[in-house]
Amino acid sequence: MLKQAIGRICRTNAYACEGNKVLPWSYVSSCCFHNGQAHMAPRSFFGVEDFVDDDNSRPYTYQKGKKSKNPNKHISFKQRTVAYMEPFTLDVFISKRFVSASLTHRVTSKQVAVAGTNSKDIKAVLRSRSDIPACIAIGRILAERAMEADVYTASYTPRDRDKFEGKIRAVVQSLIDNGIDLKVYLD
Repeated sequence: MLKQAIGRICRTNAYACEGNKVLPWSYVSSCCFHNGQAHMAPRSFFGVEDFVDDDNSRPYTYQKGKKSKNPNKHISFKQRTVAYMEPFTLDVFISKRFVSASLTHRVTSKQVAVAGTNSKDIKAVLRSRSDIPACIAIGRILAERAMEADVYTASYTPRDRDKFEGKIRAVVQSLIDNGIDLKVYLD
């Protein structure tokens, strides 16, 4: 039966092969021929070829940071693996009006647990939103929410302008007291 169909097409019209099919020439989609083989090239949205980065062969990918002046610079094993060995970091923000803290996954930048004195449930209970008892309450609530998300360890490095004393120390100590194993890196 296939022979008969091919025979009819061959006798009546011009034909072309596309994949495993023999089609009349009018049904063949436009394609380019190279060394006797048909190549269907996808076109980009704008009608020109996509820009491909030489470094990683993915279109339109740019790094935010500067490229290193020395690309052969040695990166230590600890620098390469610390984000995976200690994946969660503590971020504490204290202003004159409120306190907030969060646990963030380093690799995916997703916030796992967040607590702040501006939220409705905490705001109603506290007398002041920026004193030491508020910081201790934020640490306790953040520890509970982290344990609900199965996070039991984290690391904390204070920002350059922050000193590890007072309110920041109260949040960190409250987290440690409530069961979160927190490593504090002081320079």
